[in-house]
Amino acid sequence: MTEKVTGRIHSTENFGTVDGPGVRFIVFMQGCRMRCEFCHNPDTWKINGGREVTTDEILEEALRYKSYWGEKGGITISGGEPLLQPEFITDLFKKAKAHGIHTTIDTCGRPFTYEEPFISQFDELMKYTDLLLFDIKHIDNEAHKKLTKNPNDNILEMAKHLSDINKPVWIRHVLVPFRSDYDEYLIRLDAFIKTLNNVDKVEILPYHTMGRYKWEELGLTYPLEGIDPPTQERVKNAQDILHIQDYTKYQTR
Repeated sequence: MTEKVTGRIHSTENFGTVDGPGVRFIVFMQGCRMRCEFCHNPDTWKINGGREVTTDEILEEALRYKSYWGEKGGITISGGEPLLQPEFITDLFKKAKAHGIHTTIDTCGRPFTYEEPFISQFDELMKYTDLLLFDIKHIDNEAHKKLTKNPNDNILEMAKHLSDINKPVWIRHVLVPFRSDYDEYLIRLDAFIKTLNNVDKVEILPYHTMGRYKWEELGLTYPLEGIDPPTQERVKNAQDILHIQDYTKYQTR
């Protein structure tokens, strides 16, 4: 009898519309080692929190909504940080592909390493992954450490690796006043993205405070207290610097 593959999740969402193409069934994985100052899901941080589920249970739940996905929809694995549980996602995506389901991972890339066993697990997972929503929190390493309490060197290495294997990505960047919303950083990010040959879309995600109450409920001090979301003008400025209108390949994938 085949042993069931289990993982720890925070929750699921049935009709996601901003987590990949089309309508998506979203699985929010439990556990993350990043400590982003703007995080709106700090309740997903605890590595052993959440609830344990099998891949069969998740697939069965997702398939209930398959008729609503249309041609472009499918399953998106978000977090937390999905790449902390690669075996679970690989098994789930293998089974999903057998049903003809489009598969997407939303990741910040922090667990990435060329060391074993991770890199072999990662490359195996990529065989069953159609798209990655790749979050680059900050292009500057020191500023990235301030914003997330982690460096970004291996994150940028993962971006290069995905380019090398020609795995489609949507680059996402959260625009935070007094953190990432400076033209010099945006220009550097634009230059880096231009070195990649697999970017189908670039998105600016304006910082918001909707998750602040979760910090308070967890007894945590909200680190961006007093910082308002960026203005529409600054969002438009970031979109222009990153030339987001030039990335249209995703429409024909």
